Amino acid sequence: MTKSDKVFRDPKDFIEDFDFGTNVAEVFDDMLDRSVPFYAEIQRMIGEMSADFAVPGTNLYDLGCSTGNTFLQIDRVVSPEVTFVGVDSSQAMLDRAREKLERAGVTRPCRLVQGDLNKGVEVENASVVILNLTLQFVRPLYRNRLMRSVADGILPNGCLILVEKVLSPDSTINRLFIKYYHEMKRRNGYSELEIAQKREALENVLIPYHYVENRELLLESGFRQVDNFFRWYNFCGILAIK
Repeated sequence: MTKSDKVFRDPKDFIEDFDFGTNVAEVFDDMLDRSVPFYAEIQRMIGEMSADFAVPGTNLYDLGCSTGNTFLQIDRVVSPEVTFVGVDSSQAMLDRAREKLERAGVTRPCRLVQGDLNKGVEVENASVVILNLTLQFVRPLYRNRLMRSVADGILPNGCLILVEKVLSPDSTINRLFIKYYHEMKRRNGYSELEIAQKREALENVLIPYHYVENRELLLESGFRQVDNFFRWYNFCGILAIK
């Protein structure tokens, strides 16, 4: 059973950079539900698109798979002959993903691999690659290399599904979007202290791009068609086809 997220509930003398270790992995599903707008709908849309692009005999990658929620969504709608490959830097997240997949009775081939995307990733024979709120945690210095590796490993007519926080090029609009996002978190039960402490923890590790920067990155990496499939203030979903 998922525990309630209380990671930033109590005052902290020193705010460390956000990490995806054991204390976060234990509450991560609750954190996602309360922190990501329309999280369930985004997952459903990822499943819907994956069903159209996943090809039997190929691999479907979830880079930054965390606790495996996306695999659970997709397992119901894609061929059992598609192999799941999950990559995450956190062993605690992978352990929870493995438990959830086993508990759900997922029988298809699944590989869960610990890896730091800042150091690159090997993608091969992929019909679908998913980066769901992951690329924003990769240092900008390494994003071009990562996306070229992803594009090189995707088969022709395969797709990348990218979900990110994004910045607005206009500072006034950007401030409004952040205000609306924090209001959503208050509606979902987070206190002012929790919102402020988590924002500080994420300040140096979550670095969003503008939508246009993400689009250019995908086109330069080798994708030929790129468009939005989701937008809520400062959250954006992008479908890119090779």
